[in-house]
Amino acid sequence: MAQERNFPMTIFLAEDDEDDSILFLEVVRELHPDITVKVSQDGQQLLDDLRRSQTDQPEILFLDINMPLKNGFECLKEIKDSDSYHDMKIIMFSTSSSTMHIEISYKLGADFYAVKPGSFQHLKEMLAEILAIDWKTALRNKKNFLLVAKKMNVL
Repeated sequence: MAQERNFPMTIFLAEDDEDDSILFLEVVRELHPDITVKVSQDGQQLLDDLRRSQTDQPEILFLDINMPLKNGFECLKEIKDSDSYHDMKIIMFSTSSSTMHIEISYKLGADFYAVKPGSFQHLKEMLAEILAIDWKTALRNKKNFLLVAKKMNVL
């Protein structure tokens, strides 16, 4: 599933915690300075940003669950119900390792569920693995849905 990627690429991050956003941006910059990351601070801003970026859609969307205005599940449902975003890969990116949250994410159509690690190094390892995935050929399946969370010893 992993391959050498041709960068640049665009990622959207929906994250209301400023510290988590800064950490995410630092890791991505360190891994691949050519990646563009657009941060939305709540669910409604994310949906507005996606609508405004019709010609420049992200390859990957990292979506936090607990956000103001619209939570991650509401955003995921809206995005998956839209024909405009059918190629967008969505990774639920949460501190929660709740089985219920993981199941809801899968049922709503997320491609992956990643539990936010507690250290810079673990986040770097997780994002390096995610960015190495060939998303054009990767198939969504329940067996690999929690791959990152398992490797990080969360589940």
